[in-house]
Amino acid sequence: MQSVLDRASNGGGILDSVEVERCDVSLVGEQLMLLELTHRINNELTSMIGFVDFMAAQSTSGDVKVALAGVTRHILDFASVYRALQMPLDDSGIDATNYLYELCRSISRAKLQHKSIELAFIESPLKLNASRCWRLGMIVSELIANASRHAFYGGGGKVQVELTNRGARVECTVTDNGSGLKNGRPGQGMKIIQSLVRDLNGTINHSSGAMGTRAILSFSLCGTEPGMQSSSHADHPEFAISSEP
Repeated sequence: MQSVLDRASNGGGILDSVEVERCDVSLVGEQLMLLELTHRINNELTSMIGFVDFMAAQSTSGDVKVALAGVTRHILDFASVYRALQMPLDDSGIDATNYLYELCRSISRAKLQHKSIELAFIESPLKLNASRCWRLGMIVSELIANASRHAFYGGGGKVQVELTNRGARVECTVTDNGSGLKNGRPGQGMKIIQSLVRDLNGTINHSSGAMGTRAILSFSLCGTEPGMQSSSHADHPEFAISSEP
């Protein structure tokens, strides 16, 4: 699971470094480009944090140091999102429920908390192979981003992600209580979502109105590892994503 999700840390690079020698035979085309993009993001984020730390060290103002420490924390929160969305290098089975929880938690801290947008997660025990889990995470991330950009105007709100294991199929529903999308034309983000849905051999349905927007992703469990016995949050299947460390 390390290549799908690992937490950002202050030590070393911000994202997991990948040994190109061990994967350059199997990764070609778009996969190799994604690997290179991850490497570039890692270098840029590490450079940004180094610069912020340098500026903090040069300042004699306690307020400036505190403010710059907040900037560093914000960059690390974004790094946590990027780390969660790294392309996996193998296809082993992972806990998809825990993966989505950690992804939503990272997104909340990096992108939503300063907008007063609450992110809630309703879970169901589920195990998926890494490549399908990664695509699921990419879709959920983009749907949350769409809600954050378009659903709320000048105020906070709530986004809810619900994962449902229906035995032979998986459903993942992303809803918001915003004012609905003003522009119904699909943008680049929606094209990416549709491509990822096709990779999962799934379907996605959208509905939008005055009470908010809902997207329901459905795909088959075919080809996944056996189901999980339980989830780490099984006693609390619905909970808000905390923005605290």
